[in-house]
Amino acid sequence: MKHPLINSSYIFQTLYKDVPSVNKNRYNRRMELINIVLLLLLVALSSCNENGKRDKSLVPNSVGNINALQIITPNDLWNGVVGEAIRNNFAAPTDGLPQDEPLFSMSQMPPDAFTGFARSNRLFLYVVLSEEDKVTVATDEYAKPQAGAIIKASSEEKLVELINKNAAQIIDSFHASEIKERQRRTAISLMKTDSLKKVMGVSMQIPSAYRIAKATDSFFWMRKDLKDGTTNILVYEVPLSMITSDSTAVGDIIKIRDSIGSRLLPVEDDGQFITEDAYAPYLFKTKIDGKFAYETKGTWEVKDDWMGGPFVNYAVRDEKNNRYLIIEGFTYAPAVAKRDLQFELESILNSAKIE
Repeated sequence: MKHPLINSSYIFQTLYKDVPSVNKNRYNRRMELINIVLLLLLVALSSCNENGKRDKSLVPNSVGNINALQIITPNDLWNGVVGEAIRNNFAAPTDGLPQDEPLFSMSQMPPDAFTGFARSNRLFLYVVLSEEDKVTVATDEYAKPQAGAIIKASSEEKLVELINKNAAQIIDSFHASEIKERQRRTAISLMKTDSLKKVMGVSMQIPSAYRIAKATDSFFWMRKDLKDGTTNILVYEVPLSMITSDSTAVGDIIKIRDSIGSRLLPVEDDGQFITEDAYAPYLFKTKIDGKFAYETKGTWEVKDDWMGGPFVNYAVRDEKNNRYLIIEGFTYAPAVAKRDLQFELESILNSAKIE
């Protein structure tokens, strides 16, 4: 949007040309005030594009921890059925963890507090009563990068209905945004993966804190040491015939990972690294590097021992190389929250590029 040049001195002199006795100090103070007002006006106008809409490229950088969700809704809604619907959906247990951990770490504020820096959180959900019933998924609305959703309705019952109906789509939007942010942070310092690319035909953005624990011509194991435990990445391949159909996929994948884990991962006292059989894993369909993949989330254990933790496994259908490429991330961190550790592993695996 183009704007004419504004000469504040000329405007002021014109306004006060008939008042010759204006005190010099008062004149200067008024000039400063007018300059500030005009500067703010120019900033507001310059933030519009040629269509008169706000230019989102000028918004500030977003802030916040991974998976931290700011809820903006009046206190009375938050403490009633609307807040309950929000918590049931956005604080639901994360799939595949041994203990219940919410999808998002939420904090709530009323709409009148949602100004200035408070708008910089990377994820936000805005829920209010209104004359219209509407759901909007917003991108970079107040900060960048930022994912948000605005839900308005004419009654509390309608708000609950819209929250329940649209939560899955909104959560997918938040999840994709946070994966990109986690990958951006990882890219600051990367581990060299030339040998992985040469041997297995795959590259990933892996943080430099990881190291190769074991590598052969058909198996890679990389791990990062934590204060109390480790996070781990496995890469190997199996023939396409090892996973025969959707109906048998989860059983086939469990057999594959139990066979590989029990043979190739060293465990003390002759234990075996296997899928925990007390809880059925979650199975989803997704894509990695544009290729079809089965995503399996569950928990692992060491047979006849107390060791265990969560895993996320991707079986990527690589027809060109007549194989399923298996990439997996698992965590061993007893007595520690594991949602964000697994989320980091998920973001790493989703960065995979297959040659």
